[in-house]
Amino acid sequence: MDQVEQFESISGDYITVRALEDGVTIIGLTRGRNTKFHHSEKLDRGEVMIVQFTQHTAAMKIRGRAEIYTKHGIILTSQE
Repeated sequence: MDQVEQFESISGDYITVRALEDGVTIIGLTRGRNTKFHHSEKLDRGEVMIVQFTQHTAAMKIRGRAEIYTKHGIILTSQE
């Protein structure tokens, strides 16, 4: 793998999650044949986390009330 390919695999898209309540959970899901949980974080109200999609992270699951900022816009989780 050359330096450009290494840089591209490391500098994938990212999102920013802002917790609107205590206990918001961010769960990272793996790539590959079988999707598995590989990491989780808990945020309290007002905390912000910037997370990145990488060669190991294919998806993220977010539980709780939060604002999610992406290059496509802002997503608000349900308040139900």
